[in-house]
Order: sequence, then structure tokens, then C-alpha cells
Amino acid sequence: MPPKPSRAPPIRLFYGYTRPSHLPGTPRTPQPIHHHRLISTYGYTQAKSLIYSSHGAPADVLSIHTHSLPPPHSALLTLRTLASPLNPADINQITGTYPALPSFTTRLGTPRPAAVPGSEACFEVLATGSAAKTVKKGDWVIPRRGGMGCWSTHVQCGEEEVMRVGRGGEGVSRGQVAGVGVNPVTAWWLLRGFVRLQEGEWWVLNGANSGVGRMALQLGKLWGWKSLAVVRKRESAEEEERLRKELEGLGAERVVTEEEVGERGFGDRVKEWTGGGREKVRLALNCVGGEAAMNLAKCLDPGGVMVTYGGMSRSPMRVGAGMLIFRDLSFRGFWVSRWAEENPLEKEKTVERILEMYRRADLRDSPVVEVKWDWGTAREELVGAVEGTLEGYRKGKGLFVFGDS
Repeated sequence: MPPKPSRAPPIRLFYGYTRPSHLPGTPRTPQPIHHHRLISTYGYTQAKSLIYSSHGAPADVLSIHTHSLPPPHSALLTLRTLASPLNPADINQITGTYPALPSFTTRLGTPRPAAVPGSEACFEVLATGSAAKTVKKGDWVIPRRGGMGCWSTHVQCGEEEVMRVGRGGEGVSRGQVAGVGVNPVTAWWLLRGFVRLQEGEWWVLNGANSGVGRMALQLGKLWGWKSLAVVRKRESAEEEERLRKELEGLGAERVVTEEEVGERGFGDRVKEWTGGGREKVRLALNCVGGEAAMNLAKCLDPGGVMVTYGGMSRSPMRVGAGMLIFRDLSFRGFWVSRWAEENPLEKEKTVERILEMYRRADLRDSPVVEVKWDWGTAREELVGAVEGTLEGYRKGKGLFVFGDS
């Protein structure tokens, strides 16, 4: 009698099932997964990810890859993605224009080295390795830093790579949790990290209807500061009025367009609003750049600070010598990714504070456009949502919401 063959570890085949390597004979024809996810009897979790193997336009480089995640061991976690925002920075990583780019690897079993985009998400813990101590099955977690590759139905990572934020139903939505680590944290530290504003003082910002802008308006109002909010001109007076009322409802003291800020005599209007200049304007937040940023800087009192955290116009900022010599203005920059790397504990505290403010209903969500991602969702639907992220006058930020996955 021939000896019994030894049992080797299962071989992962990326078609929706796992064939153990000890089975004799010719393997059966694999059946691709289309409409539902399978979990094999050997404990492997099937997952789908958006991936790219080269930089370029999302429609040209993004594809869907189906793969398997083994049971977690040691301090590894298997996570199910509940929601993941579509940030402009994610698109810039895909196109290769962002300062920090993820590495291309074959860890997901792709034919070519690839990366998974997506820097933010709300995950639910599906399973933990035996050494995991800080989280358990059913917990909600978020990435501690970018680069995890969140546009995936399931993710496997180390326990140290995520931060526990509670469990489902504890007063916050999956969308609030998914987006808490970038825009709200950015808004918080733009207002707190550069100028110590006093109650009743003013600050100004452009891109006021962006995610960061809306959050900053609410925080500034809660902290007793007055804001001048600048937005792009809308196509109709009715649309402008609707946006003005919306931003005033969030906390803006005044709402004007970029064209108004660039007009001669706008400084006189600012002086009138600030009690003849007695109430100082000491902080400006800029995410546009170019001439719009310089017009915003003219609103600052001598010694004021402009903080740039974006450059949507992609136009250079030409700072006049008079702004530096005679008005002693300072120009700073803020990149939340680098700040979070250097201040991980401070980020965690900030996230906890913001989530608590959500629970108390002190803060309102920014508008989002939900994009349903089920197991059978077509590539074209997902990639179309990604491409729409950089379009102007959007109804809200895109948010992948995962259902039957």
C-alpha cells in the first residue's frame, strides 16, 4: 500500500474557492464569483479590491481584483469595510501626482505589482488573531495612517495599524467614522495650530463649502470666533442665496464670492463688518491658491497668518513684498498626513473629541454622494464615481457604502 500523501497548506486560487493541494487528480474548472461572496471551509475570506498597476487616469488604470484572505493569526485582523470616502488625494495618488505614493506589490496575488487606493474607511472587525488585545470581533476601527488601501470589500492588517472607535450603533454613523480622520482633523488643527484666536475675533477662508470648510465653520462658531466665508460664484442668484443660507446655518458670519473679494473697496466692507477694524482678522485658511489666495490675504490685519492646505486652482501664489515688509504677514502650510505621522497621539485624541461632538449632535455631516458597493457591483460604476471626485460643483463628497460584500 503506498504511503498517504502529506497534507500541504491550501493553494489560494483567485476565483472564489480554495483548492487544497493534497487533493489528487485534475483540478475542477473554477467558477468565478459574480453576485455573492464565498467563505471557504478552510477559513479564507473572499475579497474584491480596486487596484492599479501603473499611474494614470482612473478609467485607464483601475480594475477589480478578486482575492482571498487567510484566517488571521498572531495580532492580525480581518476587517470588513463599511464605508470609505473618495478624497481628491486618493485620485492624485492614482494619477501619480501626490507627494506620497503607495508601493506596488504582489501581496494580493496580482499578476503584476499593484496598489489599492483609498486612505480612509470605517471597518468592522470580522476576526482577530490570538495575540490581538485592543480590539475584538464586532468593533469599528479606522486606519491610523494613510496608505492602507481602503477601496476593498475586506482588508487584513496588523492590530497596530488601526484605531478602535467603538461599535456600530454607538451614536455615530459609518460615514461619520469613515471620514473623521482627514477633513475634521484638518479643520480642527487649521484653527487651533497656528493662531490663538480670542473670542469675537475673525478668521477668513476660501473653499468654504468644502468638507474642511464646512467643518471649520462649525468648530469656529462653537469656539466663539467670527468667520468670513468665501465661495466660488454660482450659476444663478438663487443657487448662491441657497448656499449662503446653508453656510450661515453652519456658523459663517458673512458669505461672499471670490469675485467680491477681488473687487476694489472690499476692504472697506470688511472694516465695516469688524466694527471699524476693532475686531481683528488674524487667520486666513486657503485651499485654492493663485490670485484668490492673495485677495484673501488682503483681508488680514498686520501680523496675520495665512495657512495653505490645498491648491485647487493649481495656480502659483505670488506674495507681494508689501505683505511681508509693511504688513508682516506670515504664510504657512499644513499637510494633515505628515502632521498625523509626527503627532499620532494628538490625532487619536482629536478623533475622539470629534466623534464625541458628533454623538452630542454639536456637528453636522458634510453632504455626501453615496456609491453602493455590493459584491456584484460593476467596475464601471465604481470607476465612474472615482472620476467624478474632481468635478466642479458636486453635490457632495463621494462615499463608497458597502452592502452585500
